[in-house]
Amino acid sequence: MWFKNLCLYRLTKPFELTAEALHEKLSERVFHPIGKLEPAFTGWSEPLGEEGDQLAHSSGACIMICTRKEEKILPAAAVRELLDARIQEVEDKEGRKPGAKEKQRMKDEVLLDMMPRAFSKSSRNYAYIDTRNGWMIVDTPNFNKAEEFISLLRETLGSFPVVPVTVASAPGAIMTDWLTRHAPPADISIDDEAELRDPEKDGGIVKIRRQDLSSDEVSVHLEAGKRVTQMALTFDDRISFVIDDQLQLKRIRFTDTVLDEAEDADTAAQRFDADFAIMSLEFSRFIPRLLEIFGGLADEG
Repeated sequence: MWFKNLCLYRLTKPFELTAEALHEKLSERVFHPIGKLEPAFTGWSEPLGEEGDQLAHSSGACIMICTRKEEKILPAAAVRELLDARIQEVEDKEGRKPGAKEKQRMKDEVLLDMMPRAFSKSSRNYAYIDTRNGWMIVDTPNFNKAEEFISLLRETLGSFPVVPVTVASAPGAIMTDWLTRHAPPADISIDDEAELRDPEKDGGIVKIRRQDLSSDEVSVHLEAGKRVTQMALTFDDRISFVIDDQLQLKRIRFTDTVLDEAEDADTAAQRFDADFAIMSLEFSRFIPRLLEIFGGLADEG
C-alpha cells in the first residue's frame, strides 16, 4: 500500500465530506467487470480490496480512495492483420480500394468482432485527501494519469477544486545549484542518480546512475552548461525518492527507520491501517519541508 509515486495537488477549498459521505458519493460509480462488448470501464473500488466494504477509508484527517480499471487487450498487430485481410478481400472481390471512411468502419467492425474473445487486464490506482493540510496525493508516475483520476472524481462529485502544486523557485535550478555552488539543506542528502540536460533546443541529455554526483565527470557536464532535470535524494534518512524539475516524485522508498515503526498486525486490514497512518504522517512532515526547500507555494511566494 506504500505509495511509490507522488503527484501533489492543493485543495483550493476545504474538503468537508466525511469518509462515510464520500463513500455514498463514490457508490454512484462503483467498479464493475466489463461486458463482452465493453472495451474498458473505470470505477471506484474499495482501497482495502477484498478485506473492505467501504469506498473511502480514513485514517485521522486523511481519506484514501481507489479506482479500478478493466480494459480489453487488443494487440495492434492482430487488429491490423485482420483489417488488412478484410481490405484485401474487398479489393479482390470488387476491384477497388476502400476509402478512408470505409476503412474506419471496417476497423470498428474488426474491433467489435475481436472484443468478445479478447483478454482483459485490471489495474488499481490510489490517492488520498489530507483534509487537515489541504492537499491530495495521487500515487501515479505521471500527471496525465493523475488528471484522469481527478477528472473521474470531479465527474462523480460534481466538483472537486484542486490545482497542481507549483513552487516559487525552479526545482531544476535549485538542484543544479546544489551540485555547482551550495550544498543542499542538512536534512536533504544527494544520492547517486541524476539526469542532466542541455537547455538548448534538442540539446544533449546525460543520465547518471550509481555514480557520485560530485565527481569530476559530472562537473564537466555542468560546466558545459547542462542543468539538473531529475535527481535522487533522501529526506532526513526517512524517505528516498527521485524528483524532477516539475516537482513530481517517483520511486519513493521509505527507509527501514520508518518501516521498523510499523507494529505487527493480525489481519491485512490492520496492516493497511497501520501503514496508511505511518505513511500519511511521514508525508505530512515531508511535503511542507519539500515545498519550503523550493521556495514555498508559487501563489504565496
